[in-house]
Amino acid sequence: MTSLTPSALAARLDATAAATEALLGKILADAPLDFEIERPQRLLEAMRYGSLNGGKRLRPFLVVESAAIFNVPRDAALLAGAALECIHCYSLIHDDLPSMDNSDLRRGRPTAHKAFDDATAILAGDALLTIAFDVITRDEIHREADVRLKLTRALARASGIGGMAGGQMMDLAGEGRFGDKVPPDVAKLQQMKTGALLRFGCIAGALLGQAKPADYDALDTYGRALGEAFQIADDLLDLEGDAATLGKPAGQDSAAGKTTFVTQLGVDGARRRIETLLAQGDAALSAFGDRADILRATARFVADRKN
Repeated sequence: MTSLTPSALAARLDATAAATEALLGKILADAPLDFEIERPQRLLEAMRYGSLNGGKRLRPFLVVESAAIFNVPRDAALLAGAALECIHCYSLIHDDLPSMDNSDLRRGRPTAHKAFDDATAILAGDALLTIAFDVITRDEIHREADVRLKLTRALARASGIGGMAGGQMMDLAGEGRFGDKVPPDVAKLQQMKTGALLRFGCIAGALLGQAKPADYDALDTYGRALGEAFQIADDLLDLEGDAATLGKPAGQDSAAGKTTFVTQLGVDGARRRIETLLAQGDAALSAFGDRADILRATARFVADRKN
């Protein structure tokens, strides 16, 4: 349990979102960096379109608040969080493409390929993915190269074939895109497609803080529980929400015939599973005492969110 009020949590979320927005704006400035030749304006505009002016910035928030447990400087954690957010935003641009989810709406406005074109959207996603690894290796994140190396490796594995990208492939296969439709292992798919980046947001704080193994494992356990709770809440929103509230089309999972936590557990079973996961996350954080109150409140926020 935590005594942190919803309004206090909302204020912290908003503050981190604003700081992340400002930092992303600097990262995506017009001027090329050393070893860059030029930043084509149309590509830069599409990258900004896909990453600025929207979103709760939950993933950077997890980096900042997990790092705060170990007294990591906020600016360093924000920079690592911005790298993670670039990965997340690239994935949204690509997920919305006609060859993927074929979505026209994201965060209440046209998706990147609708606002620009398919080719520009693909390149914008590619460039956001690439710049994330520029950012995560910067000296400002940590004075020790070994810490930056561990962060970079963890982010790559959370994003790639054994993480988010692999999970998206499993999701497409579950729709029958490549032959017979075979219901996926939903728990494993979720751990990869959605959970991997959320989990990274939690362990990044431990890596930045050079935490002892037990503390790293505690945040890893919390991150896994949070990731699954997030996806179950997302499945419920897809079933029960509306496009105006969600800022994107509702009912896409059922329209695609996807197997989800809700189709497997039912609505009531899904809600019970969320409560179990919140308890698991809370137990994992117990060693940190009230230093983890914000992370406890974040888990409840994730479970109760409306968009």
